[in-house]
Amino acid sequence: MPYSAEISRTNPACVLILIDQSKSMDEPFAGQPDKLKSEGVADAVNRLIQNMVLKCAKIDGVRDYFHVGLIGYGGELRAGLGGSLPDDVLVPISKLADKPLRVENRVRLVEDGEGGTIEQNVKFPVWYDPTARGRTLMNGAFEAAELVISSFILSYPESYPPMVLNITDGKPSDANPLPVANRLKKVGGSDGPVLVFNLLLSAEPKPPIYFIDDESLLLDTYSKLLFRMSSILPPKLVQAAKADGFPVNAGARGVVFNADLVAVVRFLDIGTRITTGLR
Repeated sequence: MPYSAEISRTNPACVLILIDQSKSMDEPFAGQPDKLKSEGVADAVNRLIQNMVLKCAKIDGVRDYFHVGLIGYGGELRAGLGGSLPDDVLVPISKLADKPLRVENRVRLVEDGEGGTIEQNVKFPVWYDPTARGRTLMNGAFEAAELVISSFILSYPESYPPMVLNITDGKPSDANPLPVANRLKKVGGSDGPVLVFNLLLSAEPKPPIYFIDDESLLLDTYSKLLFRMSSILPPKLVQAAKADGFPVNAGARGVVFNADLVAVVRFLDIGTRITTGLR
């Protein structure tokens, strides 16, 4: 059955995040004027990496159940976690655990048990800093992703299918990325093809739209493009989305529109939700 391979150090999973770093990412989230899109995405990605580190932490250390990569596309294409394109993008999770860029002291609000909230100091590791400049080189990012993922599958042909998560706030300015996205969705090993997910950050204060199954519900050409670029959710991710309260139908695609900061966090969580065991 596809998407059921057990994840291990000999057959790790691959998570590759593509992040729009164009100039418009320095604008605030719709309805959230105090938070820039670039900063909110960076916080969500750093939180995701931290959660993956914790998931892989065992008594003997952090085990390399995941190889994680990031490709930023703005004024140029670049590997966002160090290294270079296209051969040095993916990083074993243990190396990320050992070497964040820095650990910040942050404050968060927690319930005080009496109906109110109090401030709590927390340590927040940072692996990725926000960047926003230049154009939206989305097609180039998907071309680079195709090379990265193809190389990973050659090394780990029996692994859980790689996951590619694209976060953007605008239209591609280099070329139409649909052909390369469709090629990428056909790449795969013995456990099934690559999963490609897309998230469009909100330009207006509208409710997010998650995981739709019918592109006729979309009004503009660009939203339909992202829908077509996205993979159909496999059954286990459909179950995960339903467990989180989303009314997901069969044939739903891994795509989110009108995303605010909360939607970014939920998108990354569900997009990387793997229910197979780690050993």
